[in-house]
Amino acid sequence: VQLQASGGGLVQAGGPLRLSCTASQRTLSSFAVGWFRQAPGKEREFVATITWSGGSTYYADSVKGRFTISRDNAKNTVYLQMNSLKPEDTAVYYCAADPPYSGRSNPRIGSDEYPYWGQGTQVTVSS
Repeated sequence: VQLQASGGGLVQAGGPLRLSCTASQRTLSSFAVGWFRQAPGKEREFVATITWSGGSTYYADSVKGRFTISRDNAKNTVYLQMNSLKPEDTAVYYCAADPPYSGRSNPRIGSDEYPYWGQGTQVTVSS
């Protein structure tokens, strides 16, 4: 599965941005998908995850109430709507996918629970 994350850019603090994660060669509809981010000099950290059906989501405390993960399986796309952005949200954002046969339980919040990764998209929030 090849994932592509897009939608990053430069935004002022308090503004919104929506990231998209799509897959080529294979449908994402049966995969759990997570978003992670990595700021310069920091470890990659979990942001949000969604089950294959979209029926269950889970967020890091740092983004809860500001970010929303969703999916449109008909469009083979998972979104991360980011509102009320803060300078500390500045990072490269990655989407990752875990297949249904992995047997892993929800929520998947560890980066080692996702075997497939996209290339990342830069989000920069100016103060």
